[in-house]
Amino acid sequence: MLKKINRTVLREGMRFSTPVFFDDGENMLLSQGVPFKKRELDALDRWKIAYVLTAGKEISAAEAEAMERAAKKDQVEDLEELDDLEEIGEIEEAESLDTLDGDGLAGAGEPLSEKGSIDKLQYTSEQILKLPGVLAHDELYAKYHTLIKDLDTILGAVAQRGEVRTRSIDRIVSELFVLIQTERSEVVGFILGGDVRDMQRAKCAVNTAILSIIIGEHLGMPRHRLLQIATGALLHDIGMIKVPTSILNKEGKLDDNELQIIRSHTSYGYKLIVNELLYADEVGKAAMQHHERWDGEGYPGRLAGDRIDIGARIVSVADAFEAMVSPKAYRDSMVGYQAMKNLLSDNARRFDPDIIRAMIQSMGIYPVGSIVLMNNSVIARVIESHQDAPLRPKIRVLIDEFGNPFTMNEGDVIDLLDNRNLFIARAIDPAEYQKEP
Repeated sequence: MLKKINRTVLREGMRFSTPVFFDDGENMLLSQGVPFKKRELDALDRWKIAYVLTAGKEISAAEAEAMERAAKKDQVEDLEELDDLEEIGEIEEAESLDTLDGDGLAGAGEPLSEKGSIDKLQYTSEQILKLPGVLAHDELYAKYHTLIKDLDTILGAVAQRGEVRTRSIDRIVSELFVLIQTERSEVVGFILGGDVRDMQRAKCAVNTAILSIIIGEHLGMPRHRLLQIATGALLHDIGMIKVPTSILNKEGKLDDNELQIIRSHTSYGYKLIVNELLYADEVGKAAMQHHERWDGEGYPGRLAGDRIDIGARIVSVADAFEAMVSPKAYRDSMVGYQAMKNLLSDNARRFDPDIIRAMIQSMGIYPVGSIVLMNNSVIARVIESHQDAPLRPKIRVLIDEFGNPFTMNEGDVIDLLDNRNLFIARAIDPAEYQKEP
């Protein structure tokens, strides 16, 4: 239970055994064991904050150091396990106070900054938060964009019952493998930080294929199966060409007839992939089974557990993540961290827990491309994840603690594994910071 600590009793060097919050009980001021400094006390006075809140007690510097050592040891042991996702469940429990002690997710609010609120920064999201390669449309992003365009052309030909040569699909798969092998972090970053506003069906398919390849590689799948899974991922929703746009873009609940039309896309997609494009049955299963559920409550066959093809299980997870981070007619896009949280809260209902585990280990809790707010008020982009420490990725500074912007990848690169004083306060939505100069 949070208790009040009056400003009048706070002094420099005072530490508490749990995080300290502002008087609203939501925005974090200091993490556990971090001492009050003059700037925090001055800020409380300047903002006329009469008290702070904490669930802990005052501790000494020695006790704080002991807690930090214990927390580090526990985190290493937890993240090495990841056997049954109980460690990730601890994230959910900790968020009852919107905080992970010390090394993890902090409060949903913004830490102090001597330059004032982040919201007062006068830079546009175009200048600060978008990937430089996207803004400049550099060679790598151009390749990614071209693959989406090529697939869009193929899907259009299928919809018009035109001739489709599978070698054009195979070429896209092959080029995706090359990009992932040579520029993996950058390509993954396009999923969250790209700017493809049309060709949504093709974009979803390409992004799902990228994620499926990464998950499959992490699971150690042989090359021929990875090729089948990647091809299935590209074509998993090809049956949607039979669904009217009015249904796809409908706001509100679908009626029974519309729902049945939507669900028929799996069977149609399978038939098209296997009977018309002449791909192997394993490729077609990605289309037929990607809406089956681990608990057997999916469609069309109500298959459960291992009866669902592993390629379809991989595509299902990749497709769900991609869908959550892409804007829809009925909702805005979700930040990558929240999408990961949603997957983690599945509890073996929709998804194979082993596939979720592989997704987290290969992508991190804060996926590459995520924009995050640090406990020192720095805004940064996640540029690399660590398999054994998904909460402590490598980041690049976009706006430093003094409000200085870095628009062309010239900000410092910080590995949070090596810098234990820094931690992610929260993931942020770039849309929050669309400011006019």
